[in-house]
Amino acid sequence: MARDTEAKCKHCRREGEKLYLKGDRCFSDKCAFERRPYAPGEQGESRRSDSEYANQLREKQKVRKMYRLMETQFNNYFEKAERQRGVTGSNFLRLLETRLDNVIYRAGLALSRDQARQFVNHGHVMVNGRKVDIPSRDMKEGDEFSIKDSTRKRDFMKDIREKNSEHTPPEWLSVDMEKAEGTVVRMPEREDIEHPINEQLIVEFYSL
Repeated sequence: MARDTEAKCKHCRREGEKLYLKGDRCFSDKCAFERRPYAPGEQGESRRSDSEYANQLREKQKVRKMYRLMETQFNNYFEKAERQRGVTGSNFLRLLETRLDNVIYRAGLALSRDQARQFVNHGHVMVNGRKVDIPSRDMKEGDEFSIKDSTRKRDFMKDIREKNSEHTPPEWLSVDMEKAEGTVVRMPEREDIEHPINEQLIVEFYSL
């Protein structure tokens, strides 16, 4: 399975903003973006382009890296969003948000999307009472998710609960952190996505 092996901090520096790819490290003084808030490379501080296409490309790359997707996966989600009724940009973000790995992350049961994906891949996650090992599983309204009991009692889950003690899940999720379980109470709306994303730029990029 293809995966992104580039240093995560380079992604944040290249996109010019924090993408929160390394969990609690992103909130510490060890964050590379805080120390070097410019693109990597010798010309990193001066090589920005303000062309319309460059802005569209950067927004597309930012969101792709934020949700930890490869190019083909990202394109497939956009094509699926175009086929759905409604606003393509909002449909697209909803599809990304309702991936199982993102739901686990947004619920606060993992410190990063990469960690959430690892939990799913390794069989630590249950959906509607059954083990699921597909991170891209599409979650629907009413779906229940949880971390397996044997996993919930392990030290690394206690560490996650402590570090995410002040985490507030989005309103479309109902979460019990102590039991490490939750429910998708409704589909996410555009306003539920707090990270600044300009999905119209992505739509324009794919319209070229």
